[in-house]
Amino acid sequence: MSTDTSPSLMKDGLNSAAVSRIATSLQQLVPGFNAKRFHKNALIGIDALELKQRVHHIIQHLHQEFDLPFKKLSRYLQDLPEVWDAGAADDSKAMFAAWPVMDYVAVHGLQDPKESLKTLEKLTPLFTAEFAIRPFIQQHYQQTYSQLLKWCEHDSEHVRRLASEGSRPRLPWGMRLPEFILNPQPLKPILQALNQDESLYVRRSVANNINDITKDNPDWAIDLCQEFLINQDEKTDWIVKHALRSLIKAGDQRVFPLLGYTNNAQVELHNFKLSKKSISVGDSLGFSFSLSSTKTSQKVVVDYVIYFMRANGSLSAKVFKLKNIEIKKGSEILFEKKHSFKPITTRSYYSGKHQIAVQVNGKEFNRLDFTLR
Repeated sequence: MSTDTSPSLMKDGLNSAAVSRIATSLQQLVPGFNAKRFHKNALIGIDALELKQRVHHIIQHLHQEFDLPFKKLSRYLQDLPEVWDAGAADDSKAMFAAWPVMDYVAVHGLQDPKESLKTLEKLTPLFTAEFAIRPFIQQHYQQTYSQLLKWCEHDSEHVRRLASEGSRPRLPWGMRLPEFILNPQPLKPILQALNQDESLYVRRSVANNINDITKDNPDWAIDLCQEFLINQDEKTDWIVKHALRSLIKAGDQRVFPLLGYTNNAQVELHNFKLSKKSISVGDSLGFSFSLSSTKTSQKVVVDYVIYFMRANGSLSAKVFKLKNIEIKKGSEILFEKKHSFKPITTRSYYSGKHQIAVQVNGKEFNRLDFTLR
């Protein structure tokens, strides 16, 4: 019996089983589609590829089996949800199988935006067409933008979310949209239409879109959030809190009052201590401190900042969440935390001096040095 307990990787969402489901589903719809040959050829070399490489690899082999003009093929693809093999219910990556089919539309349907947008609207509930829609925004802007506005009124939460998620200026894994990075104003009608959507799935996308905007146009994003809060309710409160999270971590003083935290908080830091001054990769750094209020009760966001050594010897700051709390005058609240330095794929560690600091409502207190070996 196998004893392999290694964690499943994102790329495993496009494995042999996924290719088999794609083949079985398309065989039921597309005339002349050779499912057996597609399955065999698409698996050649796939194990050596990363996730997005697998997407492009499968698209290439799909195209070899589609012997139809795109306009005719798209009519069959629009019926795919009716026969789609969704995979095992307990497989969190089962939906990835639909990704190459959607991106096929972006690669081979780009010259027929009218038909392609219809197809993406039908397919997006299977996974998400947020990556496939972006080339159409860039190359057929007016037509696609008009469709995004219409999708804001769609019955399906998946299609409504596509309007917001597909137009994110800095979508992870997706091509950037420089027109919206430079000027986010066209996004305002989309975000306004969806900011009170009944679906959390959609509202989370609205928050992520605005958070993208804060990276390049923080003033614009803050003004929009202030407009949202005029007709304040639980939905908009949640969106604003999550939309401004990057500015909170960056310590932008303008956002804290918007979120109900004390403006220009007056607190004192006491007994900031480290468990040790030197640690090795794989260890954890313990630290503790206490905070007190120098005036009446104050609502504050308490974070900590680690200044990591970079390869060139400089330090790079990363903010980590601690707690949102109310500190009453006369009270002193103790904080204790351990930060792990176990190896992770998203960070490289370098030996040398590091620093750690406490941050309250964006204001930094007392950096302490420690060494990582």
